[in-house]
Amino acid sequence: MLLKKLLVWSLVSVAAVGAAQAQNASYPTKSVRLIIPFPPGGGTDILSRLVAQKLTEANKWSVVPDNRAGAGGTIGITEAVKAAPTGYDIVMGQKDNLVVGPWLYGNLPWDPTKDLVAVAHVAYTPVVIATSANSKFKTLADVVAAAKTAPDTITYGSPGNGTTIHLAGHLFEKAASINIRHIPYKGSNPALMDALAGNVDLLVSSVPSAMAQIKAGKLRPLAVTSAARSSSLPDVPTVAESGYKDFDVSTWYGLFAPAGTPATVVTTLNTEVNKLLANPEVKAAIQAQGAEPVAMKVDQFSNLLKADYAKWKGIVQASGAKVE
Repeated sequence: MLLKKLLVWSLVSVAAVGAAQAQNASYPTKSVRLIIPFPPGGGTDILSRLVAQKLTEANKWSVVPDNRAGAGGTIGITEAVKAAPTGYDIVMGQKDNLVVGPWLYGNLPWDPTKDLVAVAHVAYTPVVIATSANSKFKTLADVVAAAKTAPDTITYGSPGNGTTIHLAGHLFEKAASINIRHIPYKGSNPALMDALAGNVDLLVSSVPSAMAQIKAGKLRPLAVTSAARSSSLPDVPTVAESGYKDFDVSTWYGLFAPAGTPATVVTTLNTEVNKLLANPEVKAAIQAQGAEPVAMKVDQFSNLLKADYAKWKGIVQASGAKVE
């Protein structure tokens, strides 16, 4: 009797595993929601919609962008964490909301290294320090000289308090030994609009968010914050080249899913995104936005998340940035 029960249990288990594998193998069978944790028009939104469009075109999938902005991108991440781990709710995360945000918000109900699974790295981008084309500042040296003459009078806008972009501005302040005033906005686009209008002296932004206005000649880039120059802005010097040795701050973008999402689904998404990043047309489209496409395996991206999460704890704490 016991042997018969064990045999039945084994057959049921094998059938269940087989059904799950079959379901995962046919993924997706319905629309996939891509949560965008920032408002329309910013760097995250631009890249997310590009990825959604290209995944849909290449695979005849239906990937639907869904903006869920607020709290430095952490609201959208929280929604993704709470979603069912089926692969039908994924999120475009980046250093701001996954690596910096948790050290700013003391009450977040998730840990990015435990409650999310890294799916596919999409791109990285330097931060650009820019000003209106009508500004008196022509170089980064002009900004530093003015700030030393009149401390705390020059303002810079960022997409939000405690974002990687804000902290890039803070780290530049420290490197140059100057005091400039941070003006946080609710997203990249409002900060950009005020910079163009001259309501803030400087804009500290991701390159994708600022690229259209730079190309239009309305925004003057003064420096990029990465170790090497951006391929999208080859004539713009780095902060390091401007006299601040070893200065290097950049951000990355990638897809994440709730912890517990089947490995076969994660592998499918990783494979298809990496195929897109190898496509010359897609690479060119990403680079045109000021980002650098970089494909990674799942474990590589997971390791990047964990390393940056540990590293930026100290940077945030040293900056004194907090969000209540």
